[in-house]
Amino acid sequence: MGKNPTNLAIILDGNRRYAKKAGIPKLRGHEKGYNKIRDLLEWCMELGIKEVTLYCFSTENFNRSKEEVNYLFNLFRKRIGDFKKDKLIHENKVKISIVGRISMFPDDMQESIKEVMEATKDYENYKLNLAMAYGSKTEIIDAIKKIINKNIKNIDEKVVKENLYLADDVDILIRPGGEKRMSNFLLWQAAYSELIFLDTLWPEFTKEDLIWCIEEYKRRERRFGE
Repeated sequence: MGKNPTNLAIILDGNRRYAKKAGIPKLRGHEKGYNKIRDLLEWCMELGIKEVTLYCFSTENFNRSKEEVNYLFNLFRKRIGDFKKDKLIHENKVKISIVGRISMFPDDMQESIKEVMEATKDYENYKLNLAMAYGSKTEIIDAIKKIINKNIKNIDEKVVKENLYLADDVDILIRPGGEKRMSNFLLWQAAYSELIFLDTLWPEFTKEDLIWCIEEYKRRERRFGE
């Protein structure tokens, strides 16, 4: 058996299908999904996972109905506000980063995002990264623009990595919800990640599911092309 992963990423998929399955209004499925985030953070801390990246809202999600987008924005506002005063975050020194094209969000959301990141910027025990207004292709494009603006001539993997939204490579990428694709998420950071796809919908995801994924990860032989 290999070592535990230290850096984990999850695509939060299946909220709307969960709502249909549970017989509740479609948008309520998102609420169930977002309430799961704090539980997941606690489980990861218990299991020694130091960094977690969650795919919350993609650049493409802006194309959904105005009703759904506004509902999601209000959920984001609530979750970010909760994080600012959450003892779990502050007592355990969890650094929160919201990554993506944050300028696409309303001004009040941008301000709240800046506040929670500022409040936790010096924490070093754990990292929680929320990918919002995020797309991996736009992340790479934005990194290229930063490198050009810095007038860097000798470009290698290290330079690109340092200019991405997230620099750390991901050990394991989990996608609940039954789909088997990356959906423009962490294409650089997950180049050698172990991929695990589950039929379980995200709002149904349990601590036992997480433990199973970690055990599956430990059973695999990671050769990195060697």
